[in-house]
Amino acid sequence: MQSSQTITVVGCHAEGEVGRVITGGVLPPPGDTLFDQKTWLEQHDELRQFLLYEPRGGAFVHANLIVPPKTPGAQAGFIVMEATDYPPMSGSNSICVVTVLLETGMVAMTEPETRLTLDTPGGVIQAVARCRDGRCERVRIRNVPSFVAKRDAATEVAGIGTVACDIAYGGAFFAIVDTTALGFALTADEARDLVETGERIKAAVVEQHPVTHPANPAIHTVTFTEFAAPLAVDEDGCKTGRNAVVISPGKIDRSPCGTGSSARLALLHARGEIAVRERFISTSIIGSRFDCTIEATGTVGRIPSIEPSLAGRAWITGLHHYTLDPSDPFPAGYTLSDTWYRAL
Repeated sequence: MQSSQTITVVGCHAEGEVGRVITGGVLPPPGDTLFDQKTWLEQHDELRQFLLYEPRGGAFVHANLIVPPKTPGAQAGFIVMEATDYPPMSGSNSICVVTVLLETGMVAMTEPETRLTLDTPGGVIQAVARCRDGRCERVRIRNVPSFVAKRDAATEVAGIGTVACDIAYGGAFFAIVDTTALGFALTADEARDLVETGERIKAAVVEQHPVTHPANPAIHTVTFTEFAAPLAVDEDGCKTGRNAVVISPGKIDRSPCGTGSSARLALLHARGEIAVRERFISTSIIGSRFDCTIEATGTVGRIPSIEPSLAGRAWITGLHHYTLDPSDPFPAGYTLSDTWYRAL
């Protein structure tokens, strides 16, 4: 076997959502901050294409590049790569990263609990991992400050009509849509219809409702549509909410989406429906769950914000060495609209 490049990746998923972790073969990109490093990777997109495009990846794959931290006291940093972009933060990916760092020994594990500080392009996050017998049994992430950017943003969507949505930030900007008006039950057999509708809604929201992060203008524009079912109460009296987040170019997040759950918590708090320290169970389209809460409140610029946290579990699925044969005619991979929804 000949190879001009070899990259080591640990396979992982968090509550069903694939979040592979790059552990070798890639040097840290240039940049004084993780956001600068993310921007450099966006401008030099070969790594993301190599790992996420076919034949090595797929539309369902995310990958996380581990980099040295920039914040004093942090144990590591990571940069998220998704099918079409580089979100500043991701809850499911952060749970995968913590699990891989600890279970592979990249960061020392302390039982029964390991606390970590991690750098992300969206800011510093805190993680608490519950550990036993060398495994992470649960990871709680204290996410970046989250806030509501626009309430009741009426959006004209071609072929659908006027869609009411709220725009909130939880590590990326989400257009949150109530499923009741659109007739979705958020069941697995609706996945394709949800994707097609969600992508149309997102495109319309992006055009009609520009948004910008008040602390970092380089973070702007709605990235995801989040379909949210009405709140319910479980047998323990805990508030629950089912959701389906559409990730471009066309898939449903298999997990409850950590940043989407954070954005929804900010909206629920702004509506007076969730209090600080009140428990909220966010549920995905496949029934996986994140246990969420609001740890504190604050402001981002002049905008009221919350500090959300979410807990779930990740599982390592394998160890991969991805290689590039010098004669491979597809060194950057390829996409087709049969599985990528629309070819990139």
